[in-house]
Amino acid sequence: METLLQQATPEEQLREVTRGCVDLVTEAELLKRLQESYEKGVPLRVKAGFDPTAPDLHLGHTLLIQRMARFQRLGHTAIFLIGDFTGRIGDPTGKSAARPPLSTEQVLANAETYKQQVFKILDPEKTEVRFNNEWFGRMSAADMISLAAKYPVARMLERDDFSKRFKEGRSIAIHEFLYPLAQGYDSVALKSDVELGGTDQLFNLLVGRDLQRDYGVRPQVVMTGPILEGIDARWDAEKGKIVGDKMSKSLGNYVGVVEAPQEQFGKLMSVSDELMWRYYELLSDRSIAEIESLKAGHPKTAKVALAKEIVARFHGAAAADEAEAHFEQVIVRKERPEEIEEKSVALPAGEEAMPLAGLLADTGLAGSRGEARRLVAQGGVSINGERASDPQASLGAGDYEIKVGKRRFLRVHLVRG
Repeated sequence: METLLQQATPEEQLREVTRGCVDLVTEAELLKRLQESYEKGVPLRVKAGFDPTAPDLHLGHTLLIQRMARFQRLGHTAIFLIGDFTGRIGDPTGKSAARPPLSTEQVLANAETYKQQVFKILDPEKTEVRFNNEWFGRMSAADMISLAAKYPVARMLERDDFSKRFKEGRSIAIHEFLYPLAQGYDSVALKSDVELGGTDQLFNLLVGRDLQRDYGVRPQVVMTGPILEGIDARWDAEKGKIVGDKMSKSLGNYVGVVEAPQEQFGKLMSVSDELMWRYYELLSDRSIAEIESLKAGHPKTAKVALAKEIVARFHGAAAADEAEAHFEQVIVRKERPEEIEEKSVALPAGEEAMPLAGLLADTGLAGSRGEARRLVAQGGVSINGERASDPQASLGAGDYEIKVGKRRFLRVHLVRG
């Protein structure tokens, strides 16, 4: 009887799991392991590690998890590793100074936040969740010294961030050298066949290969993915590629995992056609063949399908249908929505008014007061049908219908505390 692992040939699996891949060390090894898995019916162990720093995730953060889900759907084992030990060290990758370590309480609380978000993509019933304190908590000082002895300082200084700080005379703490070693040892403990990461993690992932070899474990295949461009990125004909800033909350060009369905849908409908296909490649659960079929149709049909797929992933199919209907009514037909969400907000104690930027942030219409100020400066905020120009405008007790951008409406009852 055909197993899930045998429903796609090794070559077909290779095309699916490597789409959009940046670094692959090596393709020949990965194909060989997929072939062995196909013949023996034994799934590959695919690992991705996350330090529980509890970011407010956006689609750019989910690229790694999407690749993991592709392996999972093909029948392989997804290992979701939470760095409850390494999170206390602080990942120095890309940092110009040592990152403050997290407390045990912060690590555990943040780990729960991560799981709630990533299990909207991964199947929790088929995911192996591990914490690296399982093995590091049992390590003695002698064991840690033995691990540290396996990697020379000269090799550590090959890392870009360490190299730059060393040349510039900036401090590098000894414990920071332990981070790539600890991440690499995770691969030894888990006997991972494949480790996934971002391009900035390539050095650490390759350390895992080296340590597995030292400990007598078959070296893992290393795969890194790209950095996702923000929704304002555009096709540059002269360069022959999509150009634009990376997706970032601070730049306002993001689609947040926990954003409202209507906001997610509208933002995805705003992307260029070329960027849409890039998002399909990196974010969609559809196969390469399905995406090629969509390319034969009208771009708007494909864009709606992508927007609904992403909204349904985080909010469910019904929310995706409602978001589409809202978009057609408010954006396409330019009608005011029939139903507008309402919220009551209390003025600060002893105050008769509050600034507009504060109200936008407190109601979730903006992610922060800084973002609220940018939205007002860009002309994206209206109050009772009139465009707002001053983010510090004082609003007293009363009722306000606030519109942010083209899609978000909120009726606010501002009351005295």
